Amino acid sequence: MADAQALAKKLQARFGDALLECRLDRGEVTVEVAPAQAIAVFTALRDEPDFAFEQVMDVCGVDYSTYGEVEWTTNESTDQGFSRGVVERATGRGPAAVRYAAGRTIAGKGRFAAVYQLLSVSRNQRLRARVFAPDDELPVVPSVVVLWASVNWFEREAFDLYGIVFEGHPDLRRILTDYGFIGHPFRKDFPLIGNVEMRYDPERGRVVYEPVSIEPRVLVPRVIRKDHRYLPESQ
Repeated sequence: MADAQALAKKLQARFGDALLECRLDRGEVTVEVAPAQAIAVFTALRDEPDFAFEQVMDVCGVDYSTYGEVEWTTNESTDQGFSRGVVERATGRGPAAVRYAAGRTIAGKGRFAAVYQLLSVSRNQRLRARVFAPDDELPVVPSVVVLWASVNWFEREAFDLYGIVFEGHPDLRRILTDYGFIGHPFRKDFPLIGNVEMRYDPERGRVVYEPVSIEPRVLVPRVIRKDHRYLPESQ
């Protein structure tokens, strides 16, 4: 904990307003960097001896739409069937859920962010850095592949799954989904059942893609029942 506190103080003293946030939680330091300052800050984090973050262990995307919202908020169950334990407000269940997701983000920060896990082997310390994309419709953040070559595939993965564009990446293309895939499957407004299904067509002698024919629905109700055996006064 002491090392993490010392790192947080050094970061604040060195970068000041260049860090939109510097937070210590559970012994881990997280900083938020504006896209315009990301390359300068990351370069300093890599090159300056006080930090010396030689490696990036991971880069991932985050979709903050419907952040903090829960669809299973209930303490009781009724006899109304499979819908009794859910309010259809989580994304991916259908058009109503997608409409609900619009504009539901962290206040003042945006919907999409790229999160970097930095490691300093020489100083034995870690740092989490987060960069929010300023535009929700076309999320763009700068690529750091010029600083750490290892992030090449990580940034491609975040682009493929979340649609985050890493400006300056030398070969930004899909890496996990199939050729011709439409959409970004880790976005919260991507249907849980997908957009297409595939089957083998014996007449054509190949696999063909067709619009998905499954109707989205809640199959298993998750409800919290009140039981006298677990009430505090019964303990």
